[in-house]
Amino acid sequence: MGSCWAVKSSKANFPFPRDLIRLRGYCSALLPQRQNFSNRIIVGCNLNHPILFIESYDHFPNAHPIFTVNSLQFSTALQPFAEMPQRDPHHLYTQFYNVLYLLKSSMARPNLVTAKIAHCLAIKIGALAHLPACTSLLTAYSRAKNFNSSLALFDEFYDKDVILWNAIISAAVENKSYGVAMRFFVEMTEVSGGFDSTTLLLVVSALSHMKYLKNGKCFHCLSIKVGMLWDCSLCNALLDMYAKCGDLTSSESMFAWMECRDVVSWNSIINGFLYNGHPAKSLWYFREMIYLGITVDNMSLSCAISASAAFGELSSGQVIHAWGIKKGYNSDMSCSNSLISLYSQYGDTEASESVFQEMVYKDVISWNAMIGGFASNGKILETFDLLYKMQLTGYTQPDVATLFTLISLCAEWMLLREGRTIHGYAIRKQMISDLWVINSLLDMYSKCNSVVKAEFLFNTIPKRDLVSWNTMISGYSRNGNSKEAQSLFKKLIHQCSQLSLSTVLAVISSCISLSSLQFGKSIHCWQLKAGFSSNILAVNSLTHMYINCGDLSAAFMLLERISAKEDIACWNTIIVGCTKNGHFREALATFNWMRQETNVRYNSVTLVNVISACGNLALIYEGKSLHGLAIKTFVGSETRVQNALITMYGRCGHTKSARSMFDFCSNHNLCSWNCMISAFSQNKDGRRGLELFHFLEFEPNEITIVALLSACNQLGFLRQGNQIHGHVLRFGFFENSFISAALLDMYSNCGRLDVACQIFKRSKEKSVAGWNSMISAYGYHGKGKKAVQLFHEMCESGIRPSKSTFINLLSACSHSGLVNEGLWFYSLMLGKYEVEPVTEHQVCIVDMLGRAGKFQEANEFIKQIPRGPEPGVWGALLSACNYHGNIEMGRKVAEHLFGLEPENVGYYISLANMYVSAGGWKDAMELRQIIQERKLRKLAAYSLIDVASG
Repeated sequence: MGSCWAVKSSKANFPFPRDLIRLRGYCSALLPQRQNFSNRIIVGCNLNHPILFIESYDHFPNAHPIFTVNSLQFSTALQPFAEMPQRDPHHLYTQFYNVLYLLKSSMARPNLVTAKIAHCLAIKIGALAHLPACTSLLTAYSRAKNFNSSLALFDEFYDKDVILWNAIISAAVENKSYGVAMRFFVEMTEVSGGFDSTTLLLVVSALSHMKYLKNGKCFHCLSIKVGMLWDCSLCNALLDMYAKCGDLTSSESMFAWMECRDVVSWNSIINGFLYNGHPAKSLWYFREMIYLGITVDNMSLSCAISASAAFGELSSGQVIHAWGIKKGYNSDMSCSNSLISLYSQYGDTEASESVFQEMVYKDVISWNAMIGGFASNGKILETFDLLYKMQLTGYTQPDVATLFTLISLCAEWMLLREGRTIHGYAIRKQMISDLWVINSLLDMYSKCNSVVKAEFLFNTIPKRDLVSWNTMISGYSRNGNSKEAQSLFKKLIHQCSQLSLSTVLAVISSCISLSSLQFGKSIHCWQLKAGFSSNILAVNSLTHMYINCGDLSAAFMLLERISAKEDIACWNTIIVGCTKNGHFREALATFNWMRQETNVRYNSVTLVNVISACGNLALIYEGKSLHGLAIKTFVGSETRVQNALITMYGRCGHTKSARSMFDFCSNHNLCSWNCMISAFSQNKDGRRGLELFHFLEFEPNEITIVALLSACNQLGFLRQGNQIHGHVLRFGFFENSFISAALLDMYSNCGRLDVACQIFKRSKEKSVAGWNSMISAYGYHGKGKKAVQLFHEMCESGIRPSKSTFINLLSACSHSGLVNEGLWFYSLMLGKYEVEPVTEHQVCIVDMLGRAGKFQEANEFIKQIPRGPEPGVWGALLSACNYHGNIEMGRKVAEHLFGLEPENVGYYISLANMYVSAGGWKDAMELRQIIQERKLRKLAAYSLIDVASG
């Protein structure tokens, strides 16, 4: 007699009380065969007139949506919902009209106070027994974001109709309680026994937000079986659900199947492709819409403008803008907001500001779009000025999106003071509970080098998400706190089993030295287990880690393993890592390998780094070849490549070529000027560097100041150095550790040790460079004991000594005759401080022993140097022999040096001077003759004095 419809759905996370929907329909012989269907289906009628029965069980099962249909005969309700007595207009009383009008007003303009007043009036006159009034009041509470009151009001009613059920489901969806909406749907089918197309529309909307595609398909099937797909609004909701779940094929099929397409249907398909990152297809549908003569609305234009921005077609956006003005849509708020974003994306802030100023009504999205436009184009003052104007309006105040934009701006430009101000504003406006805001603040403090404040904020977060952990780990890594980053990662593993790729990228960047290699290898193993082994970003981060830790073989093995997937980013990772870590020859070899054995094309990043490697190795011919390659492939027109060429020529000593390259540049930036000034300073041509500074077209930054102080240091220009110091104080650069170190060097070398000491004492944060400069200053002025004392203070303060620290310290010991102390420090370098001795350290030791007349110890020290000493070490011993007149050893050392560097005229002159001092004029003349025959020339020395004008 009866027939059955069964609906099975996929597994879902929302708390359905049952896991299966079964629709059992019974066909009665008493009912007429040609009964017209109603779009409102009665559910759970008694068996005397059985129409349709729905049962639901817990979560939807794992199976795909399946409807088993044995019969499609079902009938309409005996009493349609539209004719329910509770909603009969004739039952309205005159006194209800005012209350109903107030309720409708509160729905149009959501306000909790208005809703409560209407609630009180409804209770007073007894209007709550009237279902339309109750439904309106429930909706008013929902739109005022007081969902709890909507729930409480709903629970007070026992006799609920389908409209009231739809209202509470709609309220749940509106307040983002999608699981609650689904529970209400199940309860509705169990208690009231019916639903209509509006109910299905709301349920599909909830599933759309939850991205439950399989369950959405289940309700699509249900809509087909009960014959409700004639409702265009329901079809639009299904179309939108498929698009938001990423199933564009089903969305497009739904659109093609629909016979009753309206403008909402077209907008849904246009927005669906835009939402899923297909702006070209989105624009195609917009053009098709116009071609077919479909009347577009504001939403159509807004989506099309956004698609133009996403597709990178400014011209299309401008055409749509003009077309919108012609059709009279220029005053629409959503279109104007999209235009602001479009023009801002292409850097035309004047056009976006013009659109913004022409808007009669501006919502918070309008203000956020304009603030974001200024921020993305680096207009900091305009951004904060617009924020101030926004607060003055009164009707529109900053929201979470506004704060996120501003905090990101502060993080990018390291505006710590402004970032702290926004933090305070978020606390006052009670927005600090939003994790989005907290995580952006964490990132801002980390990027502003205020990791202590970031750590304090992280510890105060009551419920951290994975983004919070990743941001804090990344902050530690960025600020050099490798141990803290690794320790926090270990805590995260114990608390969360599902980690993301961002976690890997955050913690792997903390492995920056040989001591972190073992931890980096463990992260590599964990990454393989987590399934990130094929991800290019993860592999590149591992490659960079192995290079930083000195394991180049492992880095190259990784590159070979992904040879099938490798792109320019993989090769650049190797080349950039080798260049930054001093493996210049390996960087050049990798570049040659890339060009010979792959089809990957290099880009400007590749060239900048291989040119830098040539500069560091003083390979002028290879550098010129790369210059020609850059010109040939048109990459040489990029400013950063031109700046790299200027630096390369400067490091190779070709200041003339560097200046020609500088003059050739068509688009100078501040970096171009800094590179040229530094090239002059590095080549002992500080005067030309200072002269070039007078023509600087930009406001100097910290790098400019350091280059100028270096020039003054070389020339002994104390007066110009004082002027630059004044500029440092005026522009607030005095807190920069590198500038403090440069000032120390300049004043020390110009004879003002007292000023150098004052600068060092007043420095708030003393960097390694500052300590090194002060130790060097004491050594330069013969105060070796103070240099030793300062070194101990440096170690006690927690600063780890570097290679340069020991060069300065050993030099100070050498100049002050502190032989035992110098040897003791040299013995501790590798064992205690993990600093491997290099040629400069060995030169200091030989010079120190030679000055003390301990030639035998110096000779023994040289013989014990692994891999053989460099010529500079023998040169230090030759100078000591010259100083003490040790002709016998000096002759042996000089003959050895003649074989190592026969073109170095200094060695011949030192031996000749020794012969002259000992009265060996004949030997001295022979050496002079050799110098003339080989045409060796010594650079003429000179002295400078600074004569003040006037």
